[in-house]
Amino acid sequence: MSAIDPTVIFISFLAVFLVALSKSGLVGSLSFVGVPLLSIVMPVTQAVGVMLPVLLAMDAIGLIAYRREIHWPNLKILLPGAITGITIGWMVFACISEGMVRLMVGTVTILFCLDEWLPLRKTLSGLPPSRPWGWFWGSIAGFTSFVSHTGGPPYQIFMLPQRLKPTLYSGTTVIFFAVVNSTKLVPYAFLGQLSVSNLTISATLIPVAILGMLLGVYLVRRISTELFYKMAYVLAFILALKLIYDGAQSFL
Repeated sequence: MSAIDPTVIFISFLAVFLVALSKSGLVGSLSFVGVPLLSIVMPVTQAVGVMLPVLLAMDAIGLIAYRREIHWPNLKILLPGAITGITIGWMVFACISEGMVRLMVGTVTILFCLDEWLPLRKTLSGLPPSRPWGWFWGSIAGFTSFVSHTGGPPYQIFMLPQRLKPTLYSGTTVIFFAVVNSTKLVPYAFLGQLSVSNLTISATLIPVAILGMLLGVYLVRRISTELFYKMAYVLAFILALKLIYDGAQSFL
């Protein structure tokens, strides 16, 4: 990343700041904009490597802020699936294209949002989390997170319909992705994604990540539940359209 190119600096800082707001729990659907934005100014494989240390720094802030706001039953369901998804992602990393992942994640997220708004089916609220359903979406979240840090939409498909209190949703999300991102460290190192050059870029972006996290944590404790979920669904839909467009472009 050139230190004298203002466009590169602006896009890199914007990408990290938006992801930090997402990681704080304010607008969870923004979590997968980081790699697409960074890929404008650097190769996508490098962007994936650069983002991981930055995400871990955000996770550390989130763990401090939400350490008492965690829904453990959901984590017990989601995390085993996520570890499985990460393992599969490592095994097929060299074979799958980013465009394929973007199309898959975008399409699923569009259906998810339409189901909430129309609805296509009646949401069964007040029931305990489904273990098979949670394991399935946890594995998809682990896989897409490994390939391109886009684990947010599959995770939200399982979590958002439960309508947890915003701080409880945010705390559970922070713990889930802290475990997922920590698990990715070893395979990323073996794949050469944690090179000295990538880590150097990551270090310059971490202060922006911390600022975004602190602002997001401040706001999420002051926003209404209704507004919180309206924002999450609308942003998820808009960004899903972008993922589908980017994924389709890669095949043209």
